[in-house]
Amino acid sequence: MELMDGNFLGVGWISSVDCDENGQIKMARHEDCVRQSIWMILGTARGERLMRPNFGCGIHDLVFANNTASISGQIISEVEQALSEWEPRIDVLHIDVTPDTNHPNCLFIQINYHVRTTNNRFNLVYPFYLE
Repeated sequence: MELMDGNFLGVGWISSVDCDENGQIKMARHEDCVRQSIWMILGTARGERLMRPNFGCGIHDLVFANNTASISGQIISEVEQALSEWEPRIDVLHIDVTPDTNHPNCLFIQINYHVRTTNNRFNLVYPFYLE
C-alpha cells in the first residue's frame, strides 16, 4: 500500500534520540510516529518553542489548578483543540480524564483515536500532574 511507505504517516527520529545496533539513529515509523507526535503535542506548553510559539497544548496552564470536574472539562477541551490543530493524521474519537487513585495530583488523559489512512484505532494514556 502506497500510504504505508511513510509518505503520509511519516518516519522520523524517535522522541528520545538513540542509536540502534548498527550505530544508526532509531526511527519511529508510521503509526508509532503518529503516537509520538501526539505525545509531543501534549508534552509541549504553548509558547515553549521559540520559532513556533503556538505549537503545543494549553493543559500546562492548568498545572496549578485544583482537581475538580471543571478542570477535567478544560483539559478535554484543550487536548481536543491541540490535536485537531496539530495532528491532521488522526480523528479523535473520545477523550476522558480520570484521577489516579494512587496519586491524588495525577490525572490520566485517555485519548481514543483512529489514524485516517489506515482506519486503525488506538488508545493513548497521558499522565498529567497538578501542582
